[in-house]
Amino acid sequence: MDKIEQNLNKIKTQIAPYNPQIIAVTKYFDESQIIKYHKLGLRDFGENRVKDALEKISKLPEEIKTSSRFHLIGHLQTNKVKQAVGNFDLIHSVDSIKLANTINEEAEKKGIVQKILLQINNAKEVQKSGFFPEDIKPAFEQILSLKFIKVCGVMNMAPIDSSEEELHYLFKNIKQINDALEHEFRVKLKQISMGMSRDYMIALQEGATMIRLGRILFE
Repeated sequence: MDKIEQNLNKIKTQIAPYNPQIIAVTKYFDESQIIKYHKLGLRDFGENRVKDALEKISKLPEEIKTSSRFHLIGHLQTNKVKQAVGNFDLIHSVDSIKLANTINEEAEKKGIVQKILLQINNAKEVQKSGFFPEDIKPAFEQILSLKFIKVCGVMNMAPIDSSEEELHYLFKNIKQINDALEHEFRVKLKQISMGMSRDYMIALQEGATMIRLGRILFE
């Protein structure tokens, strides 16, 4: 058993009680690693940049392409929407009404419904994108009316220097926001994407359904 398989088996044992979706983040790795993890049973792969993702996907064998789900987890600029829509099963990082409208327009042109998550910046970090908690309800109401996107839930990136106590608070708050949106708008938001290599266990304890793992899988 090689190191990558050991890493995956260890993580699977840790997270088994929570049964989340593991998204293998291949930002620093090439398509050969996607192939390797696909053979080990993973089917969800995440990328930060549209261009990098499409290049890697184009080099994959057809059977791996068709049996995998690709996630855009990094910031999406409006000028990259045309390339992103339809090429990703889920766009995690929708951070404005303007971006949602642009995705909706492109999805309509392509005759598809694009699945998205709404990024929430509840730590209010100025260097990060995302809706502030107080803005999410009015934004959600507008986005919900768009016919060619489907909001599947919410996404969060916690500050890198957060203490364990802060992480618990921030992740719990994201779950609360997701639940409040479900209740107020009478919709089902099944996905809560939060937690990365350093904090995924705390995220799971607070309600994450998707964890985005990079370094810890590939080291």
